[in-house]
Amino acid sequence: MLIDLQNMIGNYFHDVFVNNVDWWVLLGVVAQGLFTMRFVVQWLASEKAQRSVVPMTFWWFSIGGGMLLLIYALYRRDPVFIIGQGFGVFVYLRNLQFVLRAKARGEDTNSAPG
Repeated sequence: MLIDLQNMIGNYFHDVFVNNVDWWVLLGVVAQGLFTMRFVVQWLASEKAQRSVVPMTFWWFSIGGGMLLLIYALYRRDPVFIIGQGFGVFVYLRNLQFVLRAKARGEDTNSAPG
């Protein structure tokens, strides 16, 4: 029974990660990587500042990853993913606009360099 379960799990992962790989999946993986990097840069900037900060790079990774994930979701025709990423990209763009306006006025944006 355990061997059958192991074979089923192995076959499942082989199908998902080998048989289903195409250019769209690769785009989705790159997009998810960009999206994940936003948390890495935010964490590293906060560690360096010893306080919670949101560097400008966070918003650029959010927008880049979010846009690519939205394109991927549109291709996959996933309404939940489309709504989530579509709204997210709007929020990221709006936050970037706030940060850029504040920087233009010389205000502290609670952002770290980057």
